Amino acid sequence: MHDHLDRNLIGYGPNPPHAQWPGDARIAVSFVLNYEEGGENTVLNGDAASEVFLTETPGGTPFAGARDLSTESMYEYGSRAGFWRILRLFEERNMRFTSWAVGRALELNPAAGKAMAEAGHEVASHGWRWINYKDFTLEQELDHMKKAVKAIRQAAGRAPVGWYTGRFGVHTLEAVVKHGGFLYSSDSYSDDLPYWVKVGGAPHLIIPYTLEVNDMKFSVAPGFSAGDGWLQAMKDSFDVLYAEGARSPKMMSVGLHCRLAGRPSRAATLARFLDYVASKPKVWVATREEIARHWIRTHPAGGA
Repeated sequence: MHDHLDRNLIGYGPNPPHAQWPGDARIAVSFVLNYEEGGENTVLNGDAASEVFLTETPGGTPFAGARDLSTESMYEYGSRAGFWRILRLFEERNMRFTSWAVGRALELNPAAGKAMAEAGHEVASHGWRWINYKDFTLEQELDHMKKAVKAIRQAAGRAPVGWYTGRFGVHTLEAVVKHGGFLYSSDSYSDDLPYWVKVGGAPHLIIPYTLEVNDMKFSVAPGFSAGDGWLQAMKDSFDVLYAEGARSPKMMSVGLHCRLAGRPSRAATLARFLDYVASKPKVWVATREEIARHWIRTHPAGGA
């Protein structure tokens, strides 16, 4: 176990621990729905300029001091239509996801948080706002963290036990631990398995995320231009980890966004991959909370 601010280029090395997933699964698949709509940059939220990140028209220029109604409407599609389409896809297959939910977004549309909780999905936190936190002080992050937790509790009926800022800073993990109440956080892309770090001398569980097959690549370069490329990437990632899982079980994360994967063409691709996953034996589709609780029991901090 190392300090969270120290680089660790070694990790588990050639002999990672056996995950011992439930049902002798060879792979744990974690689907993550980023719920951000309404929490992005906009003068309506007191920001200096409009949002330009992760839309159907990448590479734009922010409107300083003004609203970008076109971009706003692309985000609105996610909460108005895309979200409900994705929710139906998972409901039809009796699968559960974790949501990285932005607090401000759920404050503006609490029905989404309630719907996810009632369907058995995990509503974790994606910060108070969907902005870059790299220049925030510890006190500022703690303030935003409290607001995010309050908004999620009010919408979903339960405080989040997982955290992912995304565009995080050097104080983020310290704030997560100091705030308390979180089983895990996911601001790392460094492994295919959970691992422990020390934060102020205390152990903290990291469940790493990945952008490898994230649908955000439909809106950044280089990325996907059509669903078949995304589907092939997801299947290839799954197949490699599934094969390795015969000896050393692994974890796979698939990141989704309401306004991206929720569009009809990409929802069709997502449905094909969900069915592909469902067709394989010894697969555990789990929320990150379920993965965290399993890891804490099976591979406790400081354990053998």
